[in-house]
Amino acid sequence: MRDLTVTLLQTSLFWHKPEANRAHFDGLLAALEQATDLVVLPEMFTTGFTMDARNHAETMTGESVAWMKLMAQDYDVTLCGSLIIEADGRYYNRLIWASPDGNVNWYDKRHLFRMADEHKHFAAGCERKIFTLKDWRICPLVCYDLRFPGWSRGPDEFDLIIYIANWPAARRSAWQILIPARAVENLCYAVGVNRIETDGKDIRYAGDSAAYDFLGNTIVACGDGAHSETVCLDGSALERFRRKFPAHLDADRLRIELT
Repeated sequence: MRDLTVTLLQTSLFWHKPEANRAHFDGLLAALEQATDLVVLPEMFTTGFTMDARNHAETMTGESVAWMKLMAQDYDVTLCGSLIIEADGRYYNRLIWASPDGNVNWYDKRHLFRMADEHKHFAAGCERKIFTLKDWRICPLVCYDLRFPGWSRGPDEFDLIIYIANWPAARRSAWQILIPARAVENLCYAVGVNRIETDGKDIRYAGDSAAYDFLGNTIVACGDGAHSETVCLDGSALERFRRKFPAHLDADRLRIELT
């Protein structure tokens, strides 16, 4: 399996200002100093984590999806991040996966954060997705999904699991504990990308974006400031470890009930 390069963009977000956020990320992409395969943006990167879905939703033919397609093509990268999408009369916290060939896929956040009433404003997704990039199988999930190991469970189903988030600083310890745990239990790499600073609701975010290997070892940790970090994930090392320690062969196959 070939190596995969992944870029983590940890930054603050402009509250309810999609155009300003797109311009900001445009600048960050232009400033990348090395080639990369995948660029990961935070959750709701166009607005911040808002429940005002009706006034800030876009469609799959809207400006932000078009911008992601353009950036993916211009910089020859796969780009992912979530935004508010309206489809079939419902609102989704939708992770967009834009490839340089112009294709767009998506994953709708399954676990909606009820402590912020997200479940009252958004519809939950019902299908976990696994996307392929180079030889890698990649499972992208969103924020609160991290707390539910059944949904994150994939014995030999993926090689990299990604979490994008607006994860508050008040609960940063859970973020720092659970992402490497997901790497260890799934024998895969794990990447988490979170935002920083304070949003329009005066909620503070500590960042702590990071990448971990299949042993839970830290590859890179971004701390609490603005960071653009590119990491190289060693595909051969992952394959060797799975052959040497094939714990996935003894994993329980759990059926997830969707309601």
